[in-house]
Formats: sequence, C-alpha cells, structure tokens
Amino acid sequence: MRLQQTIAGPAMCAGIGVHSGAHVRMALTPAPADTGIVFIRSDVRGVDNVIRAHADNVSDTRNCTAIRNASGVELATVEHLLSACAGLHVDNLIVEVDGPELPILDGSSAPFVQVLLNAGLKQQHAPQRAIRILEPIEVRMGAKSAALLPAEGHDGLDLDVTIRFADPAIGVQRRCVHVTPESFLAEIADARTFGFLADAEAMRAAGLGLGASMANTLVVDAGKVVNPEGLRFDDEFVRHKMLDAIGDLAMAGAPICGRFVADQPGHALNARLVRALLDTPEAWCWEYETEAETVREAAPALIAAAG
Repeated sequence: MRLQQTIAGPAMCAGIGVHSGAHVRMALTPAPADTGIVFIRSDVRGVDNVIRAHADNVSDTRNCTAIRNASGVELATVEHLLSACAGLHVDNLIVEVDGPELPILDGSSAPFVQVLLNAGLKQQHAPQRAIRILEPIEVRMGAKSAALLPAEGHDGLDLDVTIRFADPAIGVQRRCVHVTPESFLAEIADARTFGFLADAEAMRAAGLGLGASMANTLVVDAGKVVNPEGLRFDDEFVRHKMLDAIGDLAMAGAPICGRFVADQPGHALNARLVRALLDTPEAWCWEYETEAETVREAAPALIAAAG
C-alpha cells in the first residue's frame, strides 16, 4: 500500500533564477495529505499569492514551465523541483519563494533532491491516488510527438524519450527508464539543462536566460560542450529532457501509471499532453490501494472533488 508523503521538517535553499537573473530564496515546509504541491509568492502582498502546481495554472512554456493564479501572480521554472518531488514520491509540499522564479541551482534536480532528503521524507495516513492510463492519448506539434499509453501489470511511469538535434554534440539520443526513486536518483536527477551559445544573445534580448552561466547550464557551441568539466553522462541531454518531462507530467496533479513515449519533447508539448489527458477522462481512472484491495474509480466522478 503506497501512502502519500511530505517532508518531515522545514528546509531552505537560495540561488538565482536562470531567466530572471534575480536572487531568490525558497522555503519548503510539510503539507497535510491531499494538499499537493503548492507555491506561495512570499514577496507579493495584497492579492492572492498562492499557486497550485496543476495544468489549469500553466501560463507559459517558453524555455521553462511557468504557472499563474487567477490574480495574475506568476512563478517560473518550477519543473526541476516538481521533478524531484515526483521522483522521490513527495506528494504534498508548501513552497514559499520570494521572487518570480525558482532558483536554478546547478541546472538539474539533484540539489532539490538533496534539500528534500535533508529535510527527511514522512509518510502520511492517506493512500496515494494515481492516474492509471487506460487508453492511448497522443499529441503532436509538427515533427514532435508525445503519448501516454497504458502499462498494465506494474505501477509507476515508464519513459521512452528520443531527442534529435543537428549539432553533433547532441545528435540523436534515446533512453528508456522505469521511474522509481532509485532510478531517478541514479539516472535522471543529475542531468543538467542545456542551451546553445548561438542562441544566448536572442534569449537575453527576449528577457530570458539572464541568470544562465556554465555553473547552471550545459553550453553547446559548434559541435562541442563548452563547459570545462564536460558531461556527467554521455547522453546527459536526453536524460535532462526526461527530468523535464517528469516535472511537467506532475502538473496532472497526481502520479501517472503508464508509458510516456516522446520524440523531441519540450515544455509546450508536455503541457499539451497533460491538458489532453485531463480533457479525456474516459482514457484514465483514479487508482489507489487500501489494505484489502486496489481500487479504481472513473475519472469523471472525482474531477470536481479534486478541484
């Protein structure tokens, strides 16, 4: 029987936002069962500053995933922390941030994992509800595609991700992972975000990448990785796309039991897939375990109750 989890005590970290360049502090505190992952913009006063991590609140997918509440309060680059939470099965968490963006830290989920583990993980007295995929759901954006497929006979999420880049430093990479806390820590959490030196000027002109550096981004230029330390994995690029996908899929509001198969995924494609999932309730059901049995309930019956 899988129970919901939160953290055992408070934790804090600080750093710069990769796009805003702003220095931000982030405080994590335990949350009651069925809370989900909830962000609070502690620097915003006078309006609702609470933003739930959910597909309904996704506001931007350019180079990161940003969320916004009904009052227009926004928070960017939430995907790396959400990936760490999903990878470790942290279901409930309050995240206070005193700026417009989460800190990028080293560009991976590993520092967030360490913060969560240092705080300790605490099981709660409520079963973890999962989304069980029953029928295929697929979305496309030009040559890019992503699908959620049934995976009967096991719990959890399988990833099968392919990326294709013209630059020979990346090329075509494919990796398949059955996501567990152990495989997330060993194969995915350390993979860093990446970008191309040739795009840096245009990104900064658009107000993006203002905090990017080789301390938090793998930089590719003309067929080589510029960072002096090189790669952490030979296929670090596709592993980071997996990391992003795990964080973006967490916007469904519950863990997904199924197969994620994607060719050239990105934040916009991932968000579109999650939206298609939630808009197609006949393709999935809620699933949770009691001491006696595994229970499945049709999605439409609980959508309104889930908020």
